[in-house]
Amino acid sequence: MTASTKTSQVTFISGISVPDSKLANEIRDFIRDTESSLLFNHSSRVYYFGALAGRRRGLKFDAELLYAGAMFHDIGLVPAYSSPADRFEIDGANAARAFLRRHKIAEQDIEQVWTAIALHTTPGIPQYMHPVVALVTAGVEMDVLGIDYASFSDSDRNAVVQAYPRTPQFKEDILQAFFDGIKHRPETTFGNVKADVLADKDPNFRRGNFCSVIRNSSWRG
Repeated sequence: MTASTKTSQVTFISGISVPDSKLANEIRDFIRDTESSLLFNHSSRVYYFGALAGRRRGLKFDAELLYAGAMFHDIGLVPAYSSPADRFEIDGANAARAFLRRHKIAEQDIEQVWTAIALHTTPGIPQYMHPVVALVTAGVEMDVLGIDYASFSDSDRNAVVQAYPRTPQFKEDILQAFFDGIKHRPETTFGNVKADVLADKDPNFRRGNFCSVIRNSSWRG
């Protein structure tokens, strides 16, 4: 018996599913029509891994808000939602905010989703925040970095990947997607993990240096 079952378009994995609601269905359709299959499947896995982690940790969370955060977290890599100067995380957070406002979601709930997306590449902070914020990051870290991998059962991992497949070379494919989405705004990677992507892909990239910024500031002493 597998950990995954399907009813209509709803996939249950160890009792976890995407909410079968108008909002969640419209989020799914929008992201599927906007992102590549690589990013759509990745974001879907982020939701399931985040929700599974939340249940294991005993956290109470709104599944619709977690789904919104998971599905929108990488839309800032898509050219249509990519700004010239903001971090891609902020572009994604802003896109989610606009979408949820059109659907009359409460501002307090929207801010949870916004924060979850904005902080999903900032290690060490989200886990101490609201469960929606913590679990979007947990799902991303599991799917991209393999953090907490052993805490998920083989059956759950396999069921998530069967429902939303990883490409054969997902590690390199997602790195390329990151690079393609940020290469036109390298300054936005200062102080965050995406600087490593540019350093890996672009031999001409030069990292910003925090110490140099301090020493070269206009202050005399």
